Amino acid sequence: MPSLKDLRNRIASVKATQKITKAMQMVAAAKLRRAQEAAEAARPYAERMEQVLANLAAAFEGRDDAPKLMAGTGNDQVHLLVLATAERGLCGGFNTNIAKLAREKARSLIAQGKTVKIICVGKKGYDAIKRDLGSHVIKTVDLRNVKNVGFANAHEIGTDILSMYAAGEFDVCTLFYSKFRSVIAQEPTAQQLIPAHFEAAEGASDQGGAAAVYEYEPDETEILEDLLPRNISVQIFRGLLENAASEQGARMSAMDNATRNAGEMIEKLTISYNRQRQAQITTELIEIISGAEAL
Repeated sequence: MPSLKDLRNRIASVKATQKITKAMQMVAAAKLRRAQEAAEAARPYAERMEQVLANLAAAFEGRDDAPKLMAGTGNDQVHLLVLATAERGLCGGFNTNIAKLAREKARSLIAQGKTVKIICVGKKGYDAIKRDLGSHVIKTVDLRNVKNVGFANAHEIGTDILSMYAAGEFDVCTLFYSKFRSVIAQEPTAQQLIPAHFEAAEGASDQGGAAAVYEYEPDETEILEDLLPRNISVQIFRGLLENAASEQGARMSAMDNATRNAGEMIEKLTISYNRQRQAQITTELIEIISGAEAL
């Protein structure tokens, strides 16, 4: 059984930890609002970009002159997985859930005989997969010194991916990140970047009418040659912003749970301390009374 001194030290240690977790919760709450606003502001542009490209892609469906970023290489043997996670921990299962989704995808592809290459954006993603998939990691992107992620960071990653694709180093590229839903809900997401994959173009009426017809100037080929590479960086940027908001939401929730758990532990330790102290006082009184009676 621990002594009274050990219990006092333990209570003091847990109280100090509780102060830290409370402070981290408040900091995460402050950062969350800015990160959430940035993620929500980026969504309309990225979604509209996808809609425009979906409309343009419809005109090239089945054509041999479709851009390579849309049509692909005609093969799917080599897959590039871009795993975007946080640089820091203490955010619950945020990093683990993204890594788990990417790990399942990688194992499925390997089981099919495919070649898998992985780019890790964020230290925690690499830490999560290095044990079983470390040999497949070809590059890590360190953003620890970046206070606020900007489009330049995403564009740099996108440029590297496009260079690898132009060199024929992979056939399919998939981005893994966590979509922000709320403070307590973050959704691990896999988005195929290359070949470009779009949902059905909007514009068809609810009654089943034909989709709207657009005329573009310059022609569709020139627009796609400019927008498709840019869309890679835009989608990566959106993923990084979604990750930033999801990370702060997960950290806020995790630190709140840690603070409450510390409070419960302090309460239990205090009860144990008081009981042991009372027992010790009772024992000392009995010894004094017994000694007095012996005299």
